[in-house]
Amino acid sequence: MKRKFWYIVGCLVLLAGGGWWFFLTVGERGNPVVEIDADAAVIGRQKALNVTFADSDRGLRHTEIVITQDGRPRVLSSIDYPEAGVRRKAVSVAVDAPALNLHDGPATLTLTAVDHSLWNNRTTVVRPVQIDFLPPQIFQLNTQNHINPGGTCVVAYRLSEAVPRTGVLVGDQFYPGYPVTLAGKPGYAAYFALPLDASPGVPQIRIMAQDHAGNETMNGIPNLIKKRKFRSDTMVLSDGFLGQKMPEFQAAIPELRGKTPIETFVYVNTLLRADNLKTIQSACLKSEPRQLWQDTFLRMKNAAPMALFGDRRTYFYSGKPVGESLHIGVDLASLVHAPIEAANSGIVRFTGLLGIYGNAVIIDHGLGLSTLYAHMSGIQVKPDQTVKRGEVIGLSGETGLAGGDHLHFGVAIHGRFVDPREWWDPHWIADNVTKKLEAGY
Repeated sequence: MKRKFWYIVGCLVLLAGGGWWFFLTVGERGNPVVEIDADAAVIGRQKALNVTFADSDRGLRHTEIVITQDGRPRVLSSIDYPEAGVRRKAVSVAVDAPALNLHDGPATLTLTAVDHSLWNNRTTVVRPVQIDFLPPQIFQLNTQNHINPGGTCVVAYRLSEAVPRTGVLVGDQFYPGYPVTLAGKPGYAAYFALPLDASPGVPQIRIMAQDHAGNETMNGIPNLIKKRKFRSDTMVLSDGFLGQKMPEFQAAIPELRGKTPIETFVYVNTLLRADNLKTIQSACLKSEPRQLWQDTFLRMKNAAPMALFGDRRTYFYSGKPVGESLHIGVDLASLVHAPIEAANSGIVRFTGLLGIYGNAVIIDHGLGLSTLYAHMSGIQVKPDQTVKRGEVIGLSGETGLAGGDHLHFGVAIHGRFVDPREWWDPHWIADNVTKKLEAGY
């Protein structure tokens, strides 16, 4: 009797274990999972669809992607998995809508996954999609744009539809457009910078608009690029200057310790200068999608210009050239530790030590427009602080790569520096910014 009892118990254990094994393997009831990119709701002429199929148990047996329009299915992907164990599969398919004879209008995307269980558990996801071949239309509101090499240009335009990406391309450099109200109607405004070496037709300047389907339109911007020459200058580096300024860089940068003053200068003028520019451009990318400034930008009071925007400098030491630089701001000198005012209203995006620029402040004025204040002896504002036009933000100084107390003032469009003197000119602002943004029809 006792032997029979244990025999029955053993059978029950075997049955329970077998059932447990069965339902965890070939008999599992869980359905596969299907995930697709969120931007798949609209399909243009060319579209990449990214779909992930997954089954955490036995794995996938079959996956399929089908697009159907007018009752006609087109199989985009069909994959069989003969062996169990493929638990995750990312499938990317290129949808060539014209080649598939798709047309503008609604369609249906069907995604199917079948697992390797005994029951062939199946998940089917059906999503409506819109086929869209029509690119957005661009309506420019400015018939002519007079631009200075190294200067700023603002363009206003409307689009036939709201789009996720639009702006101005200057060569390969992209400057985003921002939604604004123009003459009481929705439109876009884009600020962009023209390189110092620009000439008629070089680089190409185009407005770009790309819709949710990936359809893209580009329109050339009518422009007249003015001729302009920039100054060149030589600067002789003295042992006194190098002995005074290079130790602060050697103290801040470990790899410079043990270097000679002139070796330190070459590093500072090349690698550190380039790294500082990247920091500035990164800070300028965070810009409010609205105009924060008003009126003409302020110039430092009672200050004489020492160096101008676009000055090309060649540095000499012991009679030999040891480096070059391009001055991308205006140096203004007044009294020692003179108060520095915010040139216009905005939001502080950066404060602190910035390599060759010493103690520096960057203020965002919205729509990609920023100002830089460098070589300061003291800073009186903090990041994310809102400042008003004329508010004191610090004191002038000679921190960084500066030979005397002054302010280095710069204006940047999405991190690309432009001539600040345009923004000090009320007539230039009226003709090239205000009137353009007041245009509309």
